[in-house]
Amino acid sequence: MVQPLPPFDPKQAAQFFFRHGHSGWLGLRYSDHGEDWVELELPWREDLLGEEARHMLASGPIISLLDMASGMSIWTTRKVFTPIATLDLRVDYQRPARERSAVRGRVECYRITRSAAFVRGIAHDGDPGDPVATMAGVFMTIARDPRSAQHA
Repeated sequence: MVQPLPPFDPKQAAQFFFRHGHSGWLGLRYSDHGEDWVELELPWREDLLGEEARHMLASGPIISLLDMASGMSIWTTRKVFTPIATLDLRVDYQRPARERSAVRGRVECYRITRSAAFVRGIAHDGDPGDPVATMAGVFMTIARDPRSAQHA
């Protein structure tokens, strides 16, 4: 008999996610979570600069931070890890990140339908009231792996 999986735990999952792949290379770190949100941190690193003369993180790693926090907020809300795909991710920059500052991405999953999940959040460098960027996204949720379907 197959045992049901335990509920998705972002803190525990981060221990695996952030040792491998792109998230691991970026050095993402788990910060906190609630019932429908996750906050992650992107540490400042010299090799992630947007411009050599200015010591602030480039926009690409911040987008990756928000994308990963989005996925983790969806799994946290659904309480299960299932395949998802980013359909739309809009990031509106309000200002540059402060020099030599880590950036945190806090994303909430505010609606889930049969086939989509909707998220919104911010990136900030210490003060959530003064965000570096705001974001909104839509992700396709996949109920089961289509490769596991039996062919007739």
